[in-house]
Amino acid sequence: MTEKLEPEIKFDDFRKVDVRVGTIVEAQPFPEAKKPAFKLVIDFGPGIGRKKSSAQITKHYKAEELVGRQVAAVVNFPPRQIGPFMSEVLTLGFPDENGAVVLIVPSFKVPNGGRLF
Repeated sequence: MTEKLEPEIKFDDFRKVDVRVGTIVEAQPFPEAKKPAFKLVIDFGPGIGRKKSSAQITKHYKAEELVGRQVAAVVNFPPRQIGPFMSEVLTLGFPDENGAVVLIVPSFKVPNGGRLF
């Protein structure tokens, strides 16, 4: 079965989505969320700074293991209120075979704030 793809876009459309790498500097449980999640603080370096994100990644990750890990996130979506928490960036991942999120991470350490291309 072939999965339906999104409509073709131009490269300029892709460039509008600002995906950056950052290092998780804080991770804590988010019990107020409707679905199990963590509250993250991600450091994107001096140009962008630290941003908050709510991430439904509790299946494969523990809060204490996330600190120091680099992740990819969309940094130019408007902030989104999730319960009592304001999420400023969208942390990115892929679903595993059961739909649980697996984080997108660089293979090697890279400078925080680097842009996906």
